Amino acid sequence: MSARRIFAIVYLLLALGFIFLPVVMLVQYSFQDGLLPVPPFKGVSLRWYEAFLANDRLIHAMGNSTLVAIASSAVATTLGFLAAYGMARRKRRLNLGLQLLLMAPIAVSYLIIAMGLLIVFNWLGISRSLLAVGIGHVVINLPLCFAIVYSQLGEHQANIERAAHDLGASDLKALLLITVPMLWPALLAGFLIAATLSWDEFVIAFLLSKFEVTMPVMIWSMLRSGLNPALNAAGTVVFAISILFVILIELIQARSRRHG
Repeated sequence: MSARRIFAIVYLLLALGFIFLPVVMLVQYSFQDGLLPVPPFKGVSLRWYEAFLANDRLIHAMGNSTLVAIASSAVATTLGFLAAYGMARRKRRLNLGLQLLLMAPIAVSYLIIAMGLLIVFNWLGISRSLLAVGIGHVVINLPLCFAIVYSQLGEHQANIERAAHDLGASDLKALLLITVPMLWPALLAGFLIAATLSWDEFVIAFLLSKFEVTMPVMIWSMLRSGLNPALNAAGTVVFAISILFVILIELIQARSRRHG
């Protein structure tokens, strides 16, 4: 084995350790029986998961996170699809500029976006709430949904749509019965990616919420009063749900490639 290959393997292992060691420690100590997440490990127990499930604040915050993730992802996916479809089917000189505007939020810090939205909402008289958080998540996730759907809109789909029009289908009927079914893997992948990012997002949720908060904000609030082993269980649940979303995305993309 060459020195270059050994170096590559060592580098890979160090990188994976750096990325996953905190997660492994979090999951490990969510199952321990002790009060503090410090060595030595004091036996396996589910007591902190029971404490997590018995904590009404955490469960309510998880429900808020689920609601915001599903609603904002659905809106972001719908708007991203409509924008991508319009630009792919209507070639105009301004398309490039519009694409740059739609993708701009990706290059902007979440903190700047949250502060800007906070100013706009104050001006419009919209209070800090889950609705405001949802709007913020639509803003940050719409560019990703647009990019995913736009990349899958090809000329072969346009040919099928034209055939449907020749057979008497209206624009709306062709869109709903032809285009959407052909793009369902991209639409579902965009939705799941948006839901994953919304589920874990903290900065926008923190600045735009007040009394009703999401799971990351609740965890941060409880951490201010000190380490609570139940938070390890809560963090593990959040991580597990995020991983589930990622696995679903990979399965959808693999199926799309296999049938594409």
